[in-house]
Amino acid sequence: MELALSPEQEEIRRLAHDFAVKEVKPRAQAIDQDHEFPQDLVDKASQLGLLGILVPEEYGGAGLDHLSFAIVIEEIARFCASTAVIIDVHTSVGTEPIALFGTAEQKRRWLPDLASGKRLAAFALTEADAGSDAAHLKTTATRRDGGYELNGAKMFITNAGHAGLYVVMAATAPGKGAEGISAFVVEGANPGITVGPPFEKMGLNGSAISEVRFDRCQVPSTDRLGMEGDGFKVAMRALDSGRIGISAQAIGLAQGALDDALAYARERKQFGKPIGDFQTIQNKIADMAVKVSAARWLTWATAARCDRGEAFTKEASMTKLFATDSAMEVTLEALQVLGGYGYLEEYPMARRVRDAKACQIYEGTNQIQRVVIARELLRAS
Repeated sequence: MELALSPEQEEIRRLAHDFAVKEVKPRAQAIDQDHEFPQDLVDKASQLGLLGILVPEEYGGAGLDHLSFAIVIEEIARFCASTAVIIDVHTSVGTEPIALFGTAEQKRRWLPDLASGKRLAAFALTEADAGSDAAHLKTTATRRDGGYELNGAKMFITNAGHAGLYVVMAATAPGKGAEGISAFVVEGANPGITVGPPFEKMGLNGSAISEVRFDRCQVPSTDRLGMEGDGFKVAMRALDSGRIGISAQAIGLAQGALDDALAYARERKQFGKPIGDFQTIQNKIADMAVKVSAARWLTWATAARCDRGEAFTKEASMTKLFATDSAMEVTLEALQVLGGYGYLEEYPMARRVRDAKACQIYEGTNQIQRVVIARELLRAS
């Protein structure tokens, strides 16, 4: 089977690429150095409709597919992974659960604002003691006066403090594991929410990641997403889709690194000729290009499978594992091609290496992806 982009997908690719080159690229270095949340770029992306890619047209979104979503994230991450992950998390794990599991009233209430960028979304699953073991949450949701009271804390929440809406997983039946978890949509202005200061990170310095605490946070029953006990299913479906976005982010990082390595290999001269004439450099460039291309096709194939409505849990984990490991390898090799210049923070390569590392960790570590892949294979045999 050969995957080919439709005219509409080619158009969204051009739109995202132009936005990335004209708006994102000039700001990327300052965003990283100043640890600045790029609200201006998020606003401009929303004006182009890039925050509503997966939202149906009837709710003000573009109503496009996951392949289009992956294309958009890759083009932005090619120049700034911080901006890409903000939009990625908003679009996939933040907004899509409402589109997939929300009631008609919930969709009417929240999706138009999320699609237009009036609200930014976040996904609150991980806790200090429940990262990879996401079935054993300590955050509780207890029935109170026709609604729920949420108590607990979430850790490493992307877009925290900037989000107007949080998709939160909490235990409505503590001790029952995955079957006791429910999902809620909680407004960012809820007085029961406290957002901690942004963490100082190794990379992705423009992305706000913080602890989010819930202290007697009152949530009406109408803001529960799905039935009680459906939360783990909601979370796992969101993460499957989210892994397409993280894979696309990794590809963008790797493609940007390859672009810079190619340009440098053509211009940098040693021993009287461009270093690209030396076989050692050529081998590095060839290996990098193969990994980028393979990761892209794997991501596109998984996105297409998702869009066809087929099961894609195993494929999403395979894609995330390969694409993010490839991004780490490619950015490191590209830095080596640039030599001493690659090690300097005034060039983008060091930033790409720092940013790429996060891709191997969030939305399920790559060790967990191997567990998921093996489990799915053994289950099918």
